Amino acid sequence: MTRQAGRTAGPPGVPPNARPPALGGQVLTTRVGLRMPARMAYDEWERAGHQLAGVLDSSSWWLGDWLVYGKDHYTDRYQRGIRAAGLSYQTLRNYAWVARRFDLARRRPALSFQHHAELASVRTEEQDRWLDRAEEARWTTKQLRAALRASRQDRRRPRTPAEPSGRLEVPGSRLRRWHEAAEQLGVDFETWVTATLDSAAASALEDARDPGRPVAVTA
Repeated sequence: MTRQAGRTAGPPGVPPNARPPALGGQVLTTRVGLRMPARMAYDEWERAGHQLAGVLDSSSWWLGDWLVYGKDHYTDRYQRGIRAAGLSYQTLRNYAWVARRFDLARRRPALSFQHHAELASVRTEEQDRWLDRAEEARWTTKQLRAALRASRQDRRRPRTPAEPSGRLEVPGSRLRRWHEAAEQLGVDFETWVTATLDSAAASALEDARDPGRPVAVTA
C-alpha cells in the first residue's frame, strides 16, 4: 500500500525488516524504492511495470474501501486513524467517493480505478452502459473522457427543426381548384395561396395559445 510522501508500507502485520516482496522474480520492493538487477531483460522490466501499475490501481480501491469502512464503523475516530497512517484525507475522500459509487460486484477488473472515477458522477444505469462500452472497445481513460464529453455536448446542443422544403407536392385536381378560386376573386394565384395559408396559420396559432377561445362557425 502506498503512503504519501513516497513511503511504502508492507502488508498489515508484516514487520518492517521482513524480506521485501519480489516483482517478476528479479525486482525487489523496499520501503523507499526498488532494487533492480544491473542486467535485466526487457520483458522482465515490462512485466514489473505491469505489476506495479496493478498495485497502484488496486491501492486506490483499497484505500477508498478502507475509508468507507472507517466512516461507517468509527464515526468519531476514523480521522484519527487517517492521521496515524500518515495519509491525505482529501485524497482518501476522493477514493472513498468512487468506492461508494461502485460496489464490489459492479467494478470491472479490466478497467482502471480512473475509468470508474470518470463515471462516478453519472447515474448508475449510465455507469454500467459506459463501462460496457469502455471494456468492449478497450478505451483508455482519456478516450472514455473524450467520449463522455462529446456525449454531454451533444445533449446540450439545441435541437432545431429541419428547414421546410420549398416544394409542395399537390394533386393536379386540387391545384386547378385553387387556381379557379383565385380567378373568381380576381387575385394573383401565388398571392391568394400565401394570404390563405397565412390566415390559416394565424388562426391555428391563436387557438393553440388560447384553447378556450370560442371558434367561429360560418354557415
